[in-house]
Amino acid sequence: MADRRRRPAPRPRVDPPRAAALEVLKAVRVDGAYTNLVLPSVLAQHGLAGRDAAFVTELVSGTIRLQGTYDAVLAACIDRPLAKVEAKVLDALRLGAHQLLSMRVPAHAAISTTVDLVRAKVGAGAAGFANAVLRKVTAHDLDGWLALVAPDPATDPHGHAAIAFSHPAWVVTDLARAVGEAELAALLAADNEPPRVTLVARPGRATRAELPGEPTPWSPYGVVLEGGDPGAVPAVAEGRAGVQDEGSQLVAEVAAAAPVEGRDERWLDLCAGPGGKAALLAALAAARGARLVAGERQAHRARLVARSLRGADGVAGVVTADGTRAPFRPGAFDRVLVDAPCTGLGALRRRPEARWRRRPADVTELADLQRALLGSALDLVRPGGVVLYATCSPVLAETADVVRDVLGGRDDVRLEDASGLLPQVPDAAGPLEGTLQLWPHRHGTDAMFLALLRRS
Repeated sequence: MADRRRRPAPRPRVDPPRAAALEVLKAVRVDGAYTNLVLPSVLAQHGLAGRDAAFVTELVSGTIRLQGTYDAVLAACIDRPLAKVEAKVLDALRLGAHQLLSMRVPAHAAISTTVDLVRAKVGAGAAGFANAVLRKVTAHDLDGWLALVAPDPATDPHGHAAIAFSHPAWVVTDLARAVGEAELAALLAADNEPPRVTLVARPGRATRAELPGEPTPWSPYGVVLEGGDPGAVPAVAEGRAGVQDEGSQLVAEVAAAAPVEGRDERWLDLCAGPGGKAALLAALAAARGARLVAGERQAHRARLVARSLRGADGVAGVVTADGTRAPFRPGAFDRVLVDAPCTGLGALRRRPEARWRRRPADVTELADLQRALLGSALDLVRPGGVVLYATCSPVLAETADVVRDVLGGRDDVRLEDASGLLPQVPDAAGPLEGTLQLWPHRHGTDAMFLALLRRS
């Protein structure tokens, strides 16, 4: 008699790159991971390289950058709030929307692979739901959807920009205050551009000529990598060079170039983690016979700093300590860098998930910390020495307001004109006279703010 038992249904075929992309989105959502840090390990686990790895990178990074836009589109295609959609399904729908609206993936391939992914990870019912939603997404292209789901730019320009450029509305408003309405769209668009991989040659240990790529336009130490794994560059593998945004290189350059009165032997990087600026500063210090102390509050980040400084000259030590209560005697240093913890809203190209994690309350909390760190740094520098205050945020509450508040509470500090320290960089005037502000849309760098203060 024939065996009438029903055979189990075959397992859905899952496309490996898309499965990897979904895994990265889950790590970002559940574990608070950063895309650029978790991607390499996920790609390795799935055995993906070359074109597949590039596809996953664009799929994940693009989906996270444009999540606000895609959520507005998906909300128009779903008959219940997105908060009621299972998180794994919503992650997959966002991946599907990115393929349909912003990548050159045929609609049938984008839909079928996404539906198969949902079927394998969640179940048949969710797969049917995903299929129906994504077919609705195909009704319009991205511009067509924006015309339908974004507010009218004439009556609500910031609300329109929030959807069109996929930034939270409060971030749009704060960035508008910093850059001005005329440049707002250009800045928001630049935030959504994939960043270039930039390398830095640490003076005395490597030369820019030995690094592959085009020289950076503003930093004398950098190159833009043309492609490939930066870790495969010999100077990077040996710690003589590193991966560092050009804006961060310029922060170290200004910190080292500012004139001081009298001796110039002891330098301090008060908030040194993860160590990129400290490594460049140490190299610049060594060339002058000075030595750098690197401080970092978090132990695991202090270990990263120590790794970045391994084998470098000009290093006096790495200290794990709270910068607001640093264990150094007052006036012990000739120059101090305060690369203060901030919202990171100037580095949204490299950290696309930051825009969705930050809240307005974070600005207030971080500004309090920034004031405390800057005040501590001014206590630690000697009269005649300088403190460079830097943030990777252009938000005024973290930049001009912090400097203005600290200056208003002290009569032994003055704001110096730093504009002459980056003469090669055009259009870099900051919100306070003498300060500097770099921009992604103007300079191709993170939006670094720099203010130079001298102790009297």
